[in-house]
Amino acid sequence: MGDCQITCITLSGEKHHERITQVGNSSIPWYLSTTETVQRIESKTDTFFVLDIYGRRANVGVVKPAGRTPYLRTYADGIWTDNLLSLGRC
Repeated sequence: MGDCQITCITLSGEKHHERITQVGNSSIPWYLSTTETVQRIESKTDTFFVLDIYGRRANVGVVKPAGRTPYLRTYADGIWTDNLLSLGRC
């Protein structure tokens, strides 16, 4: 896949405890589970990013909290952000 832009997400769970279960790009289209995306990032097989409303790139990385499942989060300008949650739904 290479360098992949994520344009949509799928959420699961209750409103106050939603989590991203799938990411994708509805224009191409392709969709991957969060688990598969984490594996691809960690193995350096692929890179993923989102664009904000100004066209600025935010790379997607893996956060590994102790004792919890790894999850995806964007990283831009030296800080972790929540740009994934602002994307449309797949």
